[in-house]
Amino acid sequence: MNDYLEKILRGKPINYEAFLKKLPEAFRRRHKEVFATEKVQTNRWIVRVLDEAAFAELKNLAEAPASRIDAAKKGDSHRHGTEVSFLLVYHQGLASSRPDVVVIGTESVDMGFRRARSVLVVENERNFYQYSQMLDFASEALGRRLQLADCDVLLGGGNRVTRGAILDWLTGYEEVFCAFDYDAGGLQMFSTIAASLGDKATFVQPPDWQPWLGRFRKLPDTTERFTRAISLAEGLGFVPLAEAFRATGKFMEQEMILDD
Repeated sequence: MNDYLEKILRGKPINYEAFLKKLPEAFRRRHKEVFATEKVQTNRWIVRVLDEAAFAELKNLAEAPASRIDAAKKGDSHRHGTEVSFLLVYHQGLASSRPDVVVIGTESVDMGFRRARSVLVVENERNFYQYSQMLDFASEALGRRLQLADCDVLLGGGNRVTRGAILDWLTGYEEVFCAFDYDAGGLQMFSTIAASLGDKATFVQPPDWQPWLGRFRKLPDTTERFTRAISLAEGLGFVPLAEAFRATGKFMEQEMILDD
């Protein structure tokens, strides 16, 4: 957005139709009152500002917020990452079935336990609660025994584990096993983690997908999401998973692991 606004100020041509798609709805509805356009070539317009006050408001909205509160004042707190993150973790030292909490701030980490050498990051809450079964699944998939004595279990849903501060915290583990949904979202999460953690990160998946094909039940929301999942799987070297997508035309949600 800022790039478009700067070009408008400098009198440089822009793709006005693409610019309109980036405008907040309130500005998009009244763009003809705020801007005048002159087409100078294919997909390029010179844009003149008609309403300076509205343009100033738009520039303010487009500027990167300095904090979560500043982002909320601009109408969307999600435009700025949180200054603190909370992680739920199962570990060997727990006295009950209630998970522990790790508090990660901008300059500090508050955790009341000693981390294991490995961690299993579980995407969905139900699967996280059934952490013992997920450790068994991961053990079978990886061909090695994982247990709470040497592997913590972390809830990582909602892309939470792809935040920079959490990725930094995860570097404290020797191994990070990622148990995510088998779809475009899960693969994208793993791709982001692997880009940060390198060989420490491992995607948990069965060595043979054939017995699991019947559990691929979720229809992709769009064709683009489906092709994106295949592309990600192949790009990450998960060719059998890409073939499972093609064979079923569907995704597999993590809860299907618990369907025994």
